[in-house]
Amino acid sequence: MSPEAPAPDRRPPVGAGAAGYPERVQERRDAPLAPLTTLRLGGPARRLVTAETDEEVVRAVREADATGTPLLVLGGGSNLVVSDDGFDGTVVRVASTGVRFDGTRVEVAAGENWSALVDRVVAGAFAGIECLAGIPGSVGATPVQNVGAYGQEVADVLTEVVALDRGTGEVVTLPAAECGFAYRHSRFKAEPNRWVVLRVRMGLEDADGLSAPLKYAETARLLGVSPGDRVPIGDARDGVLRLRAGKGMVLDPDDHDTWSAGSFFTNPILDEGALAAFRRRVTERLGPEITPPLYPAGEGLTKTSAAWLIERAGFAKGHGDGPARISGKHTLALTNRGGARTADLLALAREVRAGVREAFGVTLVNEPVTVGVEL
Repeated sequence: MSPEAPAPDRRPPVGAGAAGYPERVQERRDAPLAPLTTLRLGGPARRLVTAETDEEVVRAVREADATGTPLLVLGGGSNLVVSDDGFDGTVVRVASTGVRFDGTRVEVAAGENWSALVDRVVAGAFAGIECLAGIPGSVGATPVQNVGAYGQEVADVLTEVVALDRGTGEVVTLPAAECGFAYRHSRFKAEPNRWVVLRVRMGLEDADGLSAPLKYAETARLLGVSPGDRVPIGDARDGVLRLRAGKGMVLDPDDHDTWSAGSFFTNPILDEGALAAFRRRVTERLGPEITPPLYPAGEGLTKTSAAWLIERAGFAKGHGDGPARISGKHTLALTNRGGARTADLLALAREVRAGVREAFGVTLVNEPVTVGVEL
């Protein structure tokens, strides 16, 4: 199938957020931000500008910088925790569109919906991002967090990022080697007030309709193959969507388990000293026969599972008795059960972080970006 043949478009309309929003809103004052986040939390923005082209994004950002106005750049709102007081400044919502294929290379505007892009790439039979299906949010946000799931990361395929450098006011093109990608990290995350992503360029693989080799054991097991095997690319995408849905990680307005920011905490990376101390705490608390999940994370570094830590510290699925609770499907997701405030969510996050630290001596780090609040 030609890559130009689009898959069914599941995107909300231009100007629509996670919970719905009026179309073609160019500028509003005292605009609610909660409908533009997947958590449905947060107070209003003093000024909300919806930018539908790169030029509009650049113009709005330059205007805010020139006048010294506080600025928040908003994509799909899937990785954002906004204060109940809102944002006293200008919010630029990136709503740019455009997908252009050139063989196995693709250039995508930052405002495009990521999950819809994955569907389109899979429909074109190109491999490389099929295991990133169902992740909410915009394309422009993916290099910031180096979004990853089920054995794939955006850094695996990204070749260039076109971004506005707010330090110079110029639009620049950064090759992947200059983006500082690491686990859930990038140069853009390290310098959050400097860069505004405008376009993302990727190099995909033409594997005759097959997926990239499956790296994640859970995915391979679901599909009845071994890690390292390839499967029809649509099967890989559909399998990941089933796994994500089972964990409440596919947006559903009727399912409060999906009213979240996805995984709220990143998997901790431990150096040798921290790892030794962690092993001792596990033995003391759970007994010598218990071995925590451990994965290589670079020279002298080891990654462990945040979900495992949360569960073993005594926080079960559904934990909480207020309007913010741990998801009933996945212990890494903190959810709004309806009627929650950001303060409720943060109280739950602090409870979980403190409990894990007390139990295992490991301090969890939040993955979502916080605006006007701190964990």
